[in-house]
Amino acid sequence: AFPTALGIEEIQEILPHRYPFLFVDRVVELVPGVGVVGIKHLSANDSFIVGHFPQRPVMPAVLIIEAMAQVGAVAVLHPKVGGVRDTLLLTGVEDFKFKRGVFVGDTLVMRIHITTLRKSSLLGMVRCRGEAYVGDQLVCKGQISVALSFKEE
Repeated sequence: AFPTALGIEEIQEILPHRYPFLFVDRVVELVPGVGVVGIKHLSANDSFIVGHFPQRPVMPAVLIIEAMAQVGAVAVLHPKVGGVRDTLLLTGVEDFKFKRGVFVGDTLVMRIHITTLRKSSLLGMVRCRGEAYVGDQLVCKGQISVALSFKEE
């Protein structure tokens, strides 16, 4: 069992994503602006499972990256970092290596560390390194870059 630092309602207060494109169920560790650990439980009810692939349902690699970006965004867009999101755009994915699939019934644990967080009054740039696991098995790791704009609270 994982402790809950943020539940789904609190996550939805921070992220603009909603079902079927919200890929974070819980945040279990959070240091705003520094790092975060989030969880996605892969269910047979997830919308992408029906067609990818019916004979062996697996989470698409690109959606694993999206889930990791969303987890990182929780640490970046948290109110303690200062500012409310207006626009958040993925700008880069680098050095991703995949070691195993994520299947129905798996719990994907994503660990994200913010390596760069630059903010001006309106714009920001974020780089983070992340790793994703199922149990103690590494699923993937790599670097994600994001551009964001802020509006003053």
